[in-house]
Amino acid sequence: MIPDTRYSLITRLADAADQDAWTEFESVYRPVVYHAARAHGLQDADAQDLVQQVMISIARALKQRPHDDQRSKFRTWLFSVTRNAIINSVQRRPSDCGTGDTDQIKRLQSVPNPVDDSAVIESEYKRAVFNWAAGKIKQEFSEETWQAFWFTMIDGMSCEQAAAKLGKEVGSIYAARSRIVRRLKKKVEEFDESSQMF
Repeated sequence: MIPDTRYSLITRLADAADQDAWTEFESVYRPVVYHAARAHGLQDADAQDLVQQVMISIARALKQRPHDDQRSKFRTWLFSVTRNAIINSVQRRPSDCGTGDTDQIKRLQSVPNPVDDSAVIESEYKRAVFNWAAGKIKQEFSEETWQAFWFTMIDGMSCEQAAAKLGKEVGSIYAARSRIVRRLKKKVEEFDESSQMF
């Protein structure tokens, strides 16, 4: 399940002049919307246009009426806006002219089922929140500490391998990784109060 976006950020989005709120919001949601569009077959330029349309739609809607979390969760509404924009974009594409012969029918039958929106969006959301949080805290740690975390948590090295590569004790790798994971959890919770990323 995708966690809910912090309500204080959502209310700040109603002010189109609050660039900090929009920058924070877009750093997480722009890649999510973009990857959902790409997963539905949109080319890069079309996906970029769709992201811009979704962001404009959100800004207009929030300016007219603040989001009511009692009616629906913000992310549910956002993903509905995204899904509708994708559907509209796909429907506007010129349709191919079918010939009706057997080869064409076989090709159509081999096309995989449509992408599950919720799985794509959830995965992209988690990735985007992680990247946002990591970008915010990286400068708080030395390069070696960050590498110890990255090697073991992202690249999949064992602590022993990372220790050998960095010329450190195995215990220091565990300690470095633990400090960064704790800090990442706190930073993720700043964006998303209900997050359970780690």
